[in-house]
Amino acid sequence: MGARVRVLLVEDDPTLQRFVAMALDDDDVRLQACISVDEALLALATQNFDLVITDLMLPGRHGLDLLQTMKQRPELRGGARLAAFSAGINPAVREQLEALGVSRFLSKPCSLADLRSCLDGLRESAVAAANSPSIHRAAIEQYFGGNAGLYQAFLARCRVQFPLDIATGRLACERGEHDKLRHLAHSLKSVLLTLGHAEAAEVARQLELDAQQAAGGCVEAGAAVRRAWPVLEDALAKLL
Repeated sequence: MGARVRVLLVEDDPTLQRFVAMALDDDDVRLQACISVDEALLALATQNFDLVITDLMLPGRHGLDLLQTMKQRPELRGGARLAAFSAGINPAVREQLEALGVSRFLSKPCSLADLRSCLDGLRESAVAAANSPSIHRAAIEQYFGGNAGLYQAFLARCRVQFPLDIATGRLACERGEHDKLRHLAHSLKSVLLTLGHAEAAEVARQLELDAQQAAGGCVEAGAAVRRAWPVLEDALAKLL
């Protein structure tokens, strides 16, 4: 059996809950329903989901509170896609929802086709995560609590930062700014280890040590830094 798509439905209307359950009734889908924001936050804190579908008008706290909390605490969302029931919302609210990460809008009443379209691509993503290289699976289990979506979200952020790190490191290496290289290598060491790239992390660790010695005037360490930085830069480039 392939990886199952995990769906969290936040909806207090039992009729709509049943409709969504029927629409997504599939061996590859695991659906959990909540009726409030507080229930949803508890579920997100203890489980991983691939898709979150939420109503906005909920008892107690508004659905926007849920989305804003997930924005502020990305570990709750992980890599989940966000969808919202959006009957009658105005363009300003729609824009606000999009800024909070909502990518699918469902009308009320919604069609089976619209609901099922929320799953497009998720099965493939779940299978890809399940079949990721063992080196990544180990990192996902150790550092991300088994949440492959959160790993992918972290990797995406790193891919934005790595080009800046490459430019910074290259310039620091050219200028002999060893303290700057030491700080950069220290940061990259942790990031690469978290991503499951132990060999590249070891290169960063050694670069950190060499840069520290070079900053103290060691000529041999300075030469080692000039040799090590291109190796680390190449490792970062391969992750982009």
